[in-house]
Amino acid sequence: MSNLSVVSLFSPLLKGNKASISKAESAKVLIVDDRPYSRMTVVAMLSAEDYEIIEAESGTVALEAAINSNPDLILLDLMMPQMDGIEVCRELKQNQQTQAIPVIFATVSQERRDRQIALDAGADDVLTKPLDRLQLLARMKTLIEQKRLKEDLSETERVLFSIARAIESRDSETPSREDPCAKLIAIAQGFGEFLHLSPAEIQDLMSAAHLHDIGKVGIPDSILLKKGELTAEERELVKQHVLIGEQICQPLRKLRGVLPIIRHHHERWDGSGYPDNLAGNDIPWLAQVFQMVDIYDALTRKRPYKKAYTSAQALEIITEETSNGWRNPVLADKFKLFVQTREQEENSVTRPSDLSVVPQFQQSFTTSRTNNLRVAFS
Repeated sequence: MSNLSVVSLFSPLLKGNKASISKAESAKVLIVDDRPYSRMTVVAMLSAEDYEIIEAESGTVALEAAINSNPDLILLDLMMPQMDGIEVCRELKQNQQTQAIPVIFATVSQERRDRQIALDAGADDVLTKPLDRLQLLARMKTLIEQKRLKEDLSETERVLFSIARAIESRDSETPSREDPCAKLIAIAQGFGEFLHLSPAEIQDLMSAAHLHDIGKVGIPDSILLKKGELTAEERELVKQHVLIGEQICQPLRKLRGVLPIIRHHHERWDGSGYPDNLAGNDIPWLAQVFQMVDIYDALTRKRPYKKAYTSAQALEIITEETSNGWRNPVLADKFKLFVQTREQEENSVTRPSDLSVVPQFQQSFTTSRTNNLRVAFS
């Protein structure tokens, strides 16, 4: 199957369901105002638009309705007794269940300060009473479409992560009830924090832990799980997985920071890697960071075609590959320090018996550089 045909299978998923965000008739709108007349006025404005209307006469009732009904938008009065609109909005935005619901404030106040307070509380817009019907409908339509688009994209990401987990499970002995990427995600997060990376960079590393090998969906199991040595043709086919993965994830704006990791996590410091033969710091920084994590995880994970190596053995191999020019030497030293520090903190310092097998293992490993492990993960 060609790269193009594999990616085309994902096209409907990645484009999203545009029809679902173009129709307003199925949208739920929660109207929150302590004055019945004000609620009736808004209901009359929306009556011709076929919105499903939910009413709440207080902040407490509104919070309960938001959780139980999951509205597509909340129209919230700013000035209410007991619990005002600002308090309600803050509660909504602090609750993971309701924080994605867009909020429009309606207020008689024309003070700039009040508007700023509302926006700081998490409101998406502030409209002045008496409400202009056309302005209200336009803002509602835009915000509801944006919410549904985000929901579609989130669902697409969840599907991609599920596919990636399924791919990882094909050659993993991790119990099916466990996430086969959980260990890799934890190491990626830990190393990112150890390097004092930004929260966004750490999130990209964690997403890459799920998605870096998603392109293997286009590689037959007969090649991925082959116990013997791969042919030259099979090795070239395996190398295509980074390009396929990049193409699959490219349409998603949220994954833009992950794309360089997917494409370049098999490059080598001396330029002998793939797919672009990048060398040194031409290799994207996060790809270099993730590469350390990925290699370590691959070596210490048991597969149907290989045993799991100890942490000491894995670090010895990374050191050897670094001396051969494959890895960033400064980053390799930092990763070694990270692993050793992490093990000490977990009270799991490598036993002497583990270290004693390193020379013998290193010799046997050196004689088999072309085996499937090195092709798939170096």
